[in-house]
Amino acid sequence: MSPIEHISDTARWVAIYRAMETERPDAIFRDPYARRLAGERGEEIVASMPQGRSTAWAMIVRTAVMDEIIRERIAAGADLVVNLAAGLDARPWRLDLPPSLRWVDVDFPAMIEYKTAQLRGETPRCRYEAIAADLTDVAKRDALFAQLGAEGRRALVISEGLLIYLEAEQVRALARSLHAVPTFRWWLADIANQRLLRMLQKQWATMLRQANAPMKFGVDDLEGFFEPLGWRVAQFRSTLLEAHRLRREMRFGWLVRFMIGISPRARKEEARRMSGCVLFERS
Repeated sequence: MSPIEHISDTARWVAIYRAMETERPDAIFRDPYARRLAGERGEEIVASMPQGRSTAWAMIVRTAVMDEIIRERIAAGADLVVNLAAGLDARPWRLDLPPSLRWVDVDFPAMIEYKTAQLRGETPRCRYEAIAADLTDVAKRDALFAQLGAEGRRALVISEGLLIYLEAEQVRALARSLHAVPTFRWWLADIANQRLLRMLQKQWATMLRQANAPMKFGVDDLEGFFEPLGWRVAQFRSTLLEAHRLRREMRFGWLVRFMIGISPRARKEEARRMSGCVLFERS
């Protein structure tokens, strides 16, 4: 039986990767809460996954790049961060954030309860709030978005690790719901293309299917998919390129870069767009 029993358990898996990076002497970020939040279940999940530790680099890069983009948007005037399917993200505690910033985590009630218990006694760096909500309940979700939007002026929405578990139509509906709130200025997400989605489905399909958490969403034409929904691509930070910059490449990453370098232009672009962090801006 899979140690991932619910989609929320994937947060423990990612927290182990943050702990692994934190414990390196040359860490590119530090999350002193990650191992506590992951717990023994997190270790069990990673140990049971095919290539569980060797694939850590991609999520470590994702964390570091999103940290950078979040800081940039706050410096650009974001006064509210809405973190959807927040999981065990500890950014309100580990990042140097303005005390005036309002940060709202949204997730399933059980995840909010667990995270609150694990971080009890710790002081966040900003005005922190946790809201228990099922984001698949569209009516309640949209009402929450409207409420939060009315309470901020320039909001950054984060959906780290969320979209890949949704159907394409659910992603469209979420994009429309976010765009319906005028103060939701930016949206930060991680995106895989169809080729990478198929690779991940093949690698982890059995484990994630048993937990009713299959990976479903990948898109090759970011602009074509999201721009009609009101979101233009302001930044695309390729996982492959950022891994090289941050010195966190996969094993034999140099060889992968060499092979891509001698490939036709279309193949190079496909590789660059295989996955990345995307900052959308209202259009």
